[in-house]
Amino acid sequence: MIEICEVGPRDGLQNECKIVPTAQKVELINKLIEAGIRNIEAVSFVNPKVVPPMADAEEVLKSLPKRDDVRFGGLVLSRSGLERALKTNVDFLHVVTTTSDSFNLRNAKRTVDQAVGELSLVINEGTASGKGVAGVLGTAFGCPFEGEVPLENVLKVAEKFLEAGCTEITLADTTGMANPNQVQEVVNSFLDTFGKDLSLGLHFHNTRGLGLANVLAGYQAGVRRFDSSIAGLGGCPFAPKAVGNVCTEDMINMFHGMGIDTDTDLASILETAKWMETVMERPLDGMLLKAGIA
Repeated sequence: MIEICEVGPRDGLQNECKIVPTAQKVELINKLIEAGIRNIEAVSFVNPKVVPPMADAEEVLKSLPKRDDVRFGGLVLSRSGLERALKTNVDFLHVVTTTSDSFNLRNAKRTVDQAVGELSLVINEGTASGKGVAGVLGTAFGCPFEGEVPLENVLKVAEKFLEAGCTEITLADTTGMANPNQVQEVVNSFLDTFGKDLSLGLHFHNTRGLGLANVLAGYQAGVRRFDSSIAGLGGCPFAPKAVGNVCTEDMINMFHGMGIDTDTDLASILETAKWMETVMERPLDGMLLKAGIA
């Protein structure tokens, strides 16, 4: 069984020029739930002056249905983000750092070591407050400013986050630099280091057209949890030339074609993607949007 973490409401919308109204964000999330998605990164607790499309996190969460079978996540980059998150009913904190100093200084104005020190305390407090905490490690497959990021650096950050209380780790290819061989090598190293019981997820962008190939490589290496974004929306405000995330409906179509269950209704997901085109008022990147379901 594949577990999908739908990041469209957060990562998908944060880089858009058009700011989607709160009511439409809530409608999107409800459509995703109706289609079978059960893990949704719904909001981001970041500075609204820096990322205006994410300014309504609290309002979005207040409007979402209360369901035991659906998990809502919120991105946290700092202590101030944690303080906002703990005042809401968000289920999971997605605590994020990159693993490259150059990128992290631009994104969070801190080195990786400085970020890990602060965020370890954030993770401690989040778990003590009863929230689930997932650690998300950006630039895990390469940095647009530094190039290759040594794997030992990524493993070191993961170890610190797990020691602090994270129950999950997601490796993020922030600007789409990964390739399938690299994905398999990194996943194998993680599972060898931390054990096969580690809840490991993967987050890919389609910058160079390898998003689905990297998902497949991760699956073949043993990963079963993948981030994706409806209609291929996405990008990073701090990453040059970053394009959309792996497209949810395209990824589901691939797995269903392989006979692998995702517990989702592909036709319903595709209708939601078509609806998102009307919301965004422009063509979106998903391939099924163009070709339809075979």
